[in-house]
Amino acid sequence: MGFRCGIVGLPNVGKSTIFNALTAAAIDAENYPFCTIEPNVGIVPVPDERLDKLAELVHTRNKVATQMEFVDIAGLVKGASKGEGLGNQFLGHIRQVDAILHVVRCFEDDNIIHVGGSVDPLRDMEVIATELIIADLDTVERRLAKTRNQAKSGDKKIIAQVAFLEQLRDILDSGRPARAAAPEDANHRELLRELCLLTDKPVLYVANVSEDDLVRGNKFVDQLTGVAEKEGSYVVTISGNIEQELSQLSREEQAEFLADMGMAEPGLNRLIRAGYQLLDLITFFTVGEKETKAWTIKKGTRAPGAAGKIHSDFERGFIRAEVIAYADYIQCGSEAKAKEKGLMRSEGKEYVVRDGDCILFRFNV
Repeated sequence: MGFRCGIVGLPNVGKSTIFNALTAAAIDAENYPFCTIEPNVGIVPVPDERLDKLAELVHTRNKVATQMEFVDIAGLVKGASKGEGLGNQFLGHIRQVDAILHVVRCFEDDNIIHVGGSVDPLRDMEVIATELIIADLDTVERRLAKTRNQAKSGDKKIIAQVAFLEQLRDILDSGRPARAAAPEDANHRELLRELCLLTDKPVLYVANVSEDDLVRGNKFVDQLTGVAEKEGSYVVTISGNIEQELSQLSREEQAEFLADMGMAEPGLNRLIRAGYQLLDLITFFTVGEKETKAWTIKKGTRAPGAAGKIHSDFERGFIRAEVIAYADYIQCGSEAKAKEKGLMRSEGKEYVVRDGDCILFRFNV
């Protein structure tokens, strides 16, 4: 699995249309609030031309891309945390995701109802952010009450947890996200991970625009980008309608359609690339005639950790990693020729895997 994204947004901003296009899941995408009743889950292969080229080079029998999972829940509205609308019922379904994909309406269309009465990206962003904060505040307050009871035992670790939870509660109560806590203590970081708070997750904004504004953008996209940059996040501009059209075309027809639109690639590719950048993810490859496969890891992962992505035995019995850089592999045309030219490196436990590395792990258990 590459990474998991939970899709949030107000009703009628194009969440389900974009989900439908990205996953080709053919779910309902009607023009009325709360069309999405049950959470929808879609898994798509991550496009990577490097994988394609490696698989073609070695004539592999099985090519396996890494994957991205989308979880789409009902549209959130103001007051969702207090029972308004339906979205809050499903926030639990996105507590385990790696990142939040926040779809924001950046197009005007009198034929599509806006629950706020007008198009205003900044207002819409604030509504969603507030509802996520309130949901997290409820989670923290319940955990705090439980931990205070446990602290009566006098356990210093639990007492310290109470102090951290109180700090976290105050941060959320002030309208700031949980990621603002940034605890230095390892035990507090573990507690924060355990809570699975929605506002502790990085946010990637998707500006849903009309076909006419896809290339140049508009004032709404500019507003959204300004806020995202201050947060250290990214905005990917997508036209849900165009992506839906693309999802119904063959690869050849897609290329022709994109060329006519003046676009180099579908929005899904740009979205995934931005997600990898936001989460500091990279890809390494295992290459062979039987199978060529892409694997996703965090930037900075050492060789044994990367081996563990394949199987826990690989990490436990790690001996060494035999590494060929992607560019060298393509230039040489095979593992054997790369080895002949001295371009296959033998790396130990401290080696930090690089994006595009083609690796053969040696292990013994």
